[in-house]
Amino acid sequence: MAREFKRTDRVADQIQRDLAMLIQREIKDPRLGMVTLSYVKVSKDLGYADTYVTVMPLGNQDEATVTPESLAVLNNAAGFLRKELARGIKLRVMPQLRFHYDESVDRGRRLHSLIEQAYQQEQKRSDSEE
Repeated sequence: MAREFKRTDRVADQIQRDLAMLIQREIKDPRLGMVTLSYVKVSKDLGYADTYVTVMPLGNQDEATVTPESLAVLNNAAGFLRKELARGIKLRVMPQLRFHYDESVDRGRRLHSLIEQAYQQEQKRSDSEE
């Protein structure tokens, strides 16, 4: 009988919850936008935790530069964040954190706009045929 949740999934969920709190409370870099952790994928050997994030600009930040800057801030703080995570999560080895931009949100927006355009074109075509 297979277990419902793999250990790596449980570890990933805990890392995601704890990491979200740590980033919000501990990272005070002005280059960091509003970061949302989409998901965390932990390797089978628990060596790495690939963390996928989306970033919204704050205040006067430029949307084009905030994502690369935020990723740089997070990757630079990865050692500190890993150490802080290790305090709360009891693992023999805490996975190394790697931050990546989650492109699924942009892909979803693009698909939504394409569907919307196709729908509007179909509406125009059906209106002109009547």
